[in-house]
Amino acid sequence: MSVMSSPVEFLELLAREAAAVEFEGPLVAARAAGLPAERLAELEQAKVVALRVRALLERRRRRETELSGLYDTASDLAGLRDLDDVLRAIVHRARILLGTDVAYMTLNDEERGDTYMRVTDGSISARFQRLRLEMGDGLGGLVAQTGTPYVTANYQEDARFRHTGEIDDGVGEEGLVAILGVPLRLGSSVIGVLYAANRSARPFAREEVSLLVSLAAHAAVAIDTARLLAETRSALAELSAANSTIRAHSSSVERAAAAHDRMTGLVVRGGGMEDVAAAVTDVLGGALLALDAEGRRLARVGEIEEPDRADMVEAVAASRTEGRSVRRGPLWYAAVVAGAENLGALVLRPDGELVDADQRILERAALVTALLLLFRRTVAEAEGRVRGELLDDLIARPLRDTDALRSRARRLGVDLDAPHVLVAVGDDAIAATGSARQRVLSWATTYASTRGGLAAARDGRVVLMLPGRDAGGAARAVARDLSRVTGRPVTAGASGPSTGPASLATAFAEAERCLTALGALGRAGQGASTAELGFVGLLLGAVGDSGDRDVAGFLTATVGPVVDYDARRGTALVKTLEAYFGMGGSLARAAELLHVHVNTVTQRLERVGQLLGADWQKPERALEVQLALRLHRLRTPAD
Repeated sequence: MSVMSSPVEFLELLAREAAAVEFEGPLVAARAAGLPAERLAELEQAKVVALRVRALLERRRRRETELSGLYDTASDLAGLRDLDDVLRAIVHRARILLGTDVAYMTLNDEERGDTYMRVTDGSISARFQRLRLEMGDGLGGLVAQTGTPYVTANYQEDARFRHTGEIDDGVGEEGLVAILGVPLRLGSSVIGVLYAANRSARPFAREEVSLLVSLAAHAAVAIDTARLLAETRSALAELSAANSTIRAHSSSVERAAAAHDRMTGLVVRGGGMEDVAAAVTDVLGGALLALDAEGRRLARVGEIEEPDRADMVEAVAASRTEGRSVRRGPLWYAAVVAGAENLGALVLRPDGELVDADQRILERAALVTALLLLFRRTVAEAEGRVRGELLDDLIARPLRDTDALRSRARRLGVDLDAPHVLVAVGDDAIAATGSARQRVLSWATTYASTRGGLAAARDGRVVLMLPGRDAGGAARAVARDLSRVTGRPVTAGASGPSTGPASLATAFAEAERCLTALGALGRAGQGASTAELGFVGLLLGAVGDSGDRDVAGFLTATVGPVVDYDARRGTALVKTLEAYFGMGGSLARAAELLHVHVNTVTQRLERVGQLLGADWQKPERALEVQLALRLHRLRTPAD
């Protein structure tokens, strides 16, 4: 007998992990060598033992591989970062360890009451990968419903399962035949199914079912761990957000308290609008604009443009109605009110978002602004009354105790011995309502006090005493500025300069006569002084005091035809008359002044005679014509 036909050969086959078919080799060789039956039986027994050992070793290797796979899965769970990655790894290991063509996993949808495809490995059908199974439908639906593993060697021919067209079409498109499904369990609940499948008919051994059940347990742990991690992260995020909110609220409360203390101190110390604006921007950041009721700027801190007028009016009205600050685009508006009276607005352009406490800071700043404006108004009104009473005493007759008047004036910062002009404002500046009269007087008081003067209301008019010597310029400035405030033309007559308390009453009387003369001359809405009107102004003022103001009728009757002729023909008869009388009746000097020939002057005067009558040069008529020409010139100063 050859050595190769001994039982030792089977050990060598085991040592090199030979295939099962190779264990028939020693028997074939022994039969060919003609060994006796006893020897063949011995070899047959050795072969059977060797194959049994080989099967045991194969099972142990497989078990080692399975345990290694389970260990790797457990390691993945320990370092869980992404649930999808872990589930894909489990499905892939199931396919590799069981040696199947496809492995996949479905999860239960509690809201819809069915189960859907979650992860696949080895799948090639998009339709299969989108399958949804009702509970009890197909192999997977039955596993999900009962929580029991199911296996089939040929799914399409297995009548144990409730087949549906959608499931069968998906399985058929994927080409699956043999399928094993085991439940994913969390305690007593089934949350899904793990599958292993082949595209050919084959049975699944009990060990394979156990292995897939172990992998399903790992997958269930992974899903539950991921759920707990997600809940933990969500709880941590909520705690972090709550903590941030608490810190932000605490910070905003501290800012509000600091702003409250600071603004309260401003009120006590008599701070101004710039101080309030600076306090708000120091606390809230950004830039702030403070406006009065007319939209005029009271204070500005930082770079901020004045908003559109219409937008601002709407926003301030909304703030006043709601009783709190409102947002329009990047700007916040807070109405400044005192009762029902609108005093203005605060416009804030913050650097960031404002929380409720920050909005309260802006609203408190608006309240402080209202207090400051009311306080400023009260002080101004009190000072205005004092100044008005002083001016009223100065222009009263008879004048009493000039030394006491000088003393009172010095306390107000007014030097009565310095040159002053008196400006009388016409009744056209004051509307019928008391509020309008008060508004004009308030403006006059502020206008005069800012220039070191005085203002008062007297006999239905407003009078201003202003330092300086240019009475006409002061009258025109008052007429112009007050017209803008009232929105209507304002007439102002002035006189002066006047020095010393004793001369102010006379100067006031002259200013009133100048005002009357302007009305008589048809120059309402303008300003002028008595010096600019000359003797005609004094004459018209006196005439106006008596009630006769028919200046227009006098002009029409005296020089009206000449004026009309110039207007129609574009001639210069009026200028020629003025030059003729101005040169003392000299034709040659008048021609020289007009830069024309003497004959031209003669011809023009002949035309004047035709228009006015032949006696126009007689002394009485000539005086009337000269006065009319002077009045005409005063009525049209722009010419």
